[in-house]
Amino acid sequence: MRKGALVGVGHVARNGHLPGWAAVPDVTFVAAADARAEGAAAFRAAYPEARWYDSAEELLARESLDFVDVCTPPVLHAAIVRAALEAGCHTLCEKPLVLSAGELHDLSDCARRKNRALVTVHNWKHAPALARVTRLLREGAVGGFRRVRWETLRTRPAVAAGERGNWRVDPAESGGGVLMDHGWHALYVLRQWLGSEPRSVSARLETRKHREFPIEDTATVSLDWDGVEADVFLTWAAEERCNRIEIEGDRGRLLLNGGRLELSTDGAAPLAWDLPSLAEGSHHPDWFRGVVDEFLEEIREPAVRGRNLAEAALCVRILALAKESSRRDGDNLPMVSR
Repeated sequence: MRKGALVGVGHVARNGHLPGWAAVPDVTFVAAADARAEGAAAFRAAYPEARWYDSAEELLARESLDFVDVCTPPVLHAAIVRAALEAGCHTLCEKPLVLSAGELHDLSDCARRKNRALVTVHNWKHAPALARVTRLLREGAVGGFRRVRWETLRTRPAVAAGERGNWRVDPAESGGGVLMDHGWHALYVLRQWLGSEPRSVSARLETRKHREFPIEDTATVSLDWDGVEADVFLTWAAEERCNRIEIEGDRGRLLLNGGRLELSTDGAAPLAWDLPSLAEGSHHPDWFRGVVDEFLEEIREPAVRGRNLAEAALCVRILALAKESSRRDGDNLPMVSR
């Protein structure tokens, strides 16, 4: 039985992580930490014998753990993850893992030195619609890639727990607006499909609707992904809540519109599937089991450890370059090989 602790018991932890972990055998939570008491009742309902702490520092000092699951606002991730790794714990963390390349380098070194798994919650890979797309692409359904278009449309930012308001719209806590919140998801999925990394990035960040927030509500990102044109459009200023993804290849096209997935190929009758929409809900406990399986595999198998961290590292680099491109009025900036 692996013993874990939950750090940060807000909306995502209560509605996504706790129900997701409940379906996993041979794992239990013996403690949780949060300066806010509002999540205590939900946590104790799931784990009545577990202990509650007001800080991650106190929890890590007092508990003997196999792993830690970090669900705090992003600005706290780096310090808590580092403390958990230093305490000898395998660590799962909500996205974005970090807000800067310097933080990433520090955590990567720490995980390597302590020989511990460090995994970010890349749950969108495990959404049924995207898992189906991935399977079709690996089977060569559209042939060689030519162009990918990704759209995430929302009417406003998702809510977040906290007495001080929604941390998602506070750049000091979130690291940015819609680009950081939804761009991270798009990028690790695109890496899974396209492999390798982009050659260049250009982006424009703007506020189209929610001028009460000191962050962008719309991001347009264009990437030359090793010769494939990849365009990402993200907004909290839409009139609808929807996701659309179009993938063009040299032998066909995949179109995901909400929960409707259609495959058109040369010389064959079109195929279609009705799947749960990516826009249904915000916490996705049903996608979390795939995250847990990935995390536990990295714990058990040192040979695959770091696979998820490589995805997170690419997200950090692309997002930083996108922000810089926007500051330069959309200049096309080259990726530097690592």
